Amino acid sequence: MTSSRIIVTGGAGFIGSAVVWRLNELGYDNILIVDRMDETDKWKNLAPLKFEEFIDADEFLSGLNLFCPSVVFHLGACSSTTERDSALMMKNNYSYSAKLCNWSVEHDIRFIYASSAATYGDGSAGMEDGTDNLSSLRPLNVYGYSKHLFDQYAARNGMFERIVGLKYFNVFGPNENHKGDMRSLVNKAFDQINQTGKLQLFKSASPEYKDGEFGRDFVYVKDAVDMTLSFMPGTELSNDHARSGGLFNIGSGRMQAWNELAVAIFNALDMPPNIEYIDMPEHLRDCYQYHTQANLSQLREAGYAADITPLDSAVADYVRNYLQTGRHLGD
Repeated sequence: MTSSRIIVTGGAGFIGSAVVWRLNELGYDNILIVDRMDETDKWKNLAPLKFEEFIDADEFLSGLNLFCPSVVFHLGACSSTTERDSALMMKNNYSYSAKLCNWSVEHDIRFIYASSAATYGDGSAGMEDGTDNLSSLRPLNVYGYSKHLFDQYAARNGMFERIVGLKYFNVFGPNENHKGDMRSLVNKAFDQINQTGKLQLFKSASPEYKDGEFGRDFVYVKDAVDMTLSFMPGTELSNDHARSGGLFNIGSGRMQAWNELAVAIFNALDMPPNIEYIDMPEHLRDCYQYHTQANLSQLREAGYAADITPLDSAVADYVRNYLQTGRHLGD
């Protein structure tokens, strides 16, 4: 294998397949996709894409020395925020990441990996990226903790001088159909509204927020992959610091309420809003993030200058060009 090859772990998944799609648009098809296929339809994400080879995630890790890529996008993970199997999370999100990162650093291979905004917990310690506040963060679930633990590992070993970690906020868009309960509200709402004519949102279980007025930093997947690829040297998206490292937020830089998102979905469907508020499940009340907002100052300082797609425009593109048509990225 040549040193120009690009490896994308989780390449059949949501963000991973979107990265491959964007690489194809930029003229790259010398891509090795690493993933674990399952009983979902995520294979459909791969069908329109151009790549050289697919390899199972476990086979890949056991034969690392067979590969010599120029860059590794490590986007594969167990990403369920409600998963309770700690051993599974640690094996997939910590141990696997540590081995792949160490190998990449040892062989001077550009390593860009997915962290998560779930590492910030309830946000009381702030949502500033970088490594200065890592010791103060308290994730609310084992998924967030597994990601946080690897961030700490990389920082403790001085790796952020050479590698890039990306704390993705609430990414939504094409190619997420296979994610089940972890799909974005836009995806779930499309089905629910078509079936019932209304959308259910959780009532607030916090006295600080009214129903539907708490929210997240929602970022369209097309923006998220451009931000991701800006850290790959040699592309037209590369920024001035594409060869430097660090831990960066990936989001819109705005917190927008669930009510705002709901209205954008109804508008995209050319329907009047019809929202019903339901009780938040007990198992979510103690581990629910009411407010997330990415501080993008470090990303901007690193050279990413593109505008962020407004929420209503992103939702309209997703609903009308993908959900209503059944298309995937690259179709």
